[in-house]
Amino acid sequence: MHIIVGLGNPGQAYKGTRHNVGFECIDKLSYDYQIKTKLQRRFRAETGEGQVAGARALLVQPQTYMNLSGEAVLSVLQFYKLPPSALIVVYDDISLPVGDIRVREKGGAGGQKGMANIIARLGTEEFPRVRIGIGAKPAGWDLADYVLSRFKREEFDGFIQGVTLAGEAVEWVIKEGTESAMNRFNKRLAIVGDGVPKVLTCRRKNNEE
Repeated sequence: MHIIVGLGNPGQAYKGTRHNVGFECIDKLSYDYQIKTKLQRRFRAETGEGQVAGARALLVQPQTYMNLSGEAVLSVLQFYKLPPSALIVVYDDISLPVGDIRVREKGGAGGQKGMANIIARLGTEEFPRVRIGIGAKPAGWDLADYVLSRFKREEFDGFIQGVTLAGEAVEWVIKEGTESAMNRFNKRLAIVGDGVPKVLTCRRKNNEE
């Protein structure tokens, strides 16, 4: 069974913010696979079970607020008696341009507090993750204000692209494995004038930035 976790903050006030792209990816998978989610108080998360890419999966949106995401994730893994390797975590990354994604099989939090809490609560960094680019913080902005801001009109196509690619990457991890997904998705994309994504060269080592 795969536990697919999208990170974000609960409530309408945070819907559509940069920090909630992980939630958006879960919403897309829920729609695509017709998996209904509902609040499970024992997990402190919205969850829904079904089939994703032909495999049994649980979609999870922690309702603990971002900084305590690990509490919900740990409770889900303990309930289902699954190891951290069963996870696929989807979350925002300010080091990537809007519309880009990266797949990794393990690693640190990179400053993302939700991921930092998950790593701390699980005691390991060894689980797959998909990072969705939300763009770098503009000069003079407070980081908290930036990640809680909404995408500009000119960024909206990139936002949709990032969420869509992240969903496809999750499916690929399930079907073909994380390494195969890294080879397929870890390339830089850009929205060009005609609205068609264009692959750009990206320097990387071992499929990572």
